[in-house]
Amino acid sequence: MSFKKMSALLLVAMLAVGVFGCKKKEEASKEAAAPAAAAGDTVKIGFLGALTGDVAMFGKPTLEGMKMAAEEINAAGGVLGKKIEIVEADDRGDKQEGASVTQKFVSRDKVVAIVGDPTTGITKVAAPVAQKAGVVLLSAGATGPGVVEIGDYIFRDTLLDSIAIPACIEFFAKDLKFKKVAIITSDNNDYSVGLSQTFRDAAKKVPEISIVADEKVKDGDKDFSAQITNIKGKKPDVILFSGYYTEGALIMKEARKQGLKAPMFGGDGLFSPKFIELGGQAVEGSMSALGFSTEQATPETAKFIESFKAKHNGELPGLFDAQGYDAVMLLADAMKRANSIDPKAFKDTLAKTKGFAGVSGTISMQANREPIKSPLSLLYVKDGKFVLKAKVPVKMD
Repeated sequence: MSFKKMSALLLVAMLAVGVFGCKKKEEASKEAAAPAAAAGDTVKIGFLGALTGDVAMFGKPTLEGMKMAAEEINAAGGVLGKKIEIVEADDRGDKQEGASVTQKFVSRDKVVAIVGDPTTGITKVAAPVAQKAGVVLLSAGATGPGVVEIGDYIFRDTLLDSIAIPACIEFFAKDLKFKKVAIITSDNNDYSVGLSQTFRDAAKKVPEISIVADEKVKDGDKDFSAQITNIKGKKPDVILFSGYYTEGALIMKEARKQGLKAPMFGGDGLFSPKFIELGGQAVEGSMSALGFSTEQATPETAKFIESFKAKHNGELPGLFDAQGYDAVMLLADAMKRANSIDPKAFKDTLAKTKGFAGVSGTISMQANREPIKSPLSLLYVKDGKFVLKAKVPVKMD
């Protein structure tokens, strides 16, 4: 063989290897860029929430509810012939860790959807990561403003403050005859800041209600004597605390110490056994607005309660168990209606959900992907337990 012919053959071989190599690289690049693995026998859904730390009381039950829903779906044949796999991680209630866990879910685990975080602050940090990756994020707890506005892959299934608070204010004015409200906001907590502002805005529309004090605290504070001293002289009928249970319990202990008898009202941030454990007698009568109650249950909720009790030695489920359960059920329902586990497809069917009979209430998605849920459950602490005070209907249109 001549040198020229040998050189030509070598050149052809090198070009072939180069083209083949480029194709391989392109295919590998496409696989790496895919937001979720459609192949295989499982549909991966990530759990984003705290399993340790101060807000683990929200994260742990959310995960329990998710697992329960996945088990039921899988026992019935799964979704489009695939089993649901819950991929879990502990963000410890930390925003930076929440963003890191979300990135791991979309880059390494190839989830099709993420449920969480139960808190507004971490949800708002995680949502841009999910949105950029084209992965659906459905929070089963975030109630503050500025969440779904992040993008069209972002949803939630919880009762919104913007819906719950106006309904509660009307109930306060008409049924409980409350007139004077003192507000306490934890100003380093996104959830608290948003809920307080929602209350202020809604109160303007109810002439019977007046805000007589508006105090600021911070998550992690221990001494609330100055704020209670300021509030006490205004003689409020109720104290709105828009933060979480730890500070709420300590505020009520200080209020009772100073002789202030007004009860506390808050959102689901107060709804925890820890609120009662930390506050003791001081939190008797305190109220929490939720999208779930085990009392006066619908048939769907009653079935869920019995299944939960069977799995947890007779223990009753709470709000976050129910919302975690509903989140997975909503995602599975959207995938089935879309006939696809591709987030690009099922995000659109999820956005069109109407009249979904969840265990935490009837759920419909508005045009902006915000849920409307009915009814609202107003619970209060009686004899060391949260019990139903009233079920308040919410307009679904």
